[in-house]
Amino acid sequence: MKKITLLIAFIGMITLQSCTVNEVQDNVDNDTIAEVFELRNVNFSYNNSTGGYFIYRSLNPQIYDSDNVLIYRMSDLIDSNTPVWQLIPRTLYLNEGELDYDFDFSREDFTIYADGTYNLSVTPEYIFNQTFRIVIIPGYFSNRSATQVDFNDYNAVIEAYGINPASIKRI
Repeated sequence: MKKITLLIAFIGMITLQSCTVNEVQDNVDNDTIAEVFELRNVNFSYNNSTGGYFIYRSLNPQIYDSDNVLIYRMSDLIDSNTPVWQLIPRTLYLNEGELDYDFDFSREDFTIYADGTYNLSVTPEYIFNQTFRIVIIPGYFSNRSATQVDFNDYNAVIEAYGINPASIKRI
């Protein structure tokens, strides 16, 4: 009886040891990688029918329905290597009135809007030569039990989602 038990244990150990997971060969999972794109020195276009300003871009490749998009506007520079990023939507309270930045997105594209309680053309520094960072967060990340990320803090977001700042693509 002891020999049979030892034999079964030995066979069980060999069987379990031979099981492998093939995920090692395909360690690049393209649908769960967060990405950042930068729009540098872009100008808002004026839309006569809505009376507002916008920036429109297509997403290529398209994102998944479960993915999320965050957009940050470079609001200042501390020095030439240290930009200040503000999450939009954002309302700026200026002497001229209120200026609102907002956006929407789909699987195929995104649009950034600028609108306000005054004629935005009197403050061209807020509608011309703007820089934005578009962060695409795969839906997979919303299902995992990670610590809460402060989305207002751009640096916390790229750290939490493992984004390499050197991999930011300009579009």
